Amino acid sequence: MKKAISTDKAPAAIGPYSQAIETDGFIFTSGVIPVIPSTGEIPAGVEAQAEQAFANLAALLAASGTGMEQVIKTTVFIKEMDDFGKINEIYAKYFTGVFPARSCVEVARLPKDVLLEVEAIAVKR
Repeated sequence: MKKAISTDKAPAAIGPYSQAIETDGFIFTSGVIPVIPSTGEIPAGVEAQAEQAFANLAALLAASGTGMEQVIKTTVFIKEMDDFGKINEIYAKYFTGVFPARSCVEVARLPKDVLLEVEAIAVKR
């Protein structure tokens, strides 16, 4: 059985998908982009976008009944691999202790022309 997770504290889905799905004690998020949920604006610069994307992910996980410390796998999609170091610094602020497994992929384009998108798999507390 699966349950859709939705919160106004993270960007709304911009297509026919759920922000996250809970099933069998796991949370699977859709890709989270750096949109400020209250305004719909996108911050300028990769550092500000990374901060917003990870804050949005944290809010979505909180709405799911779990948190960043329960994330077991992430996938980070970035526009420019040259930004990897900057994004990594922000990433390390949100994930501590035993880091999740991670993939990082450079892509040609992301929704709303943002500079990064992140998805996660977490266990439910």
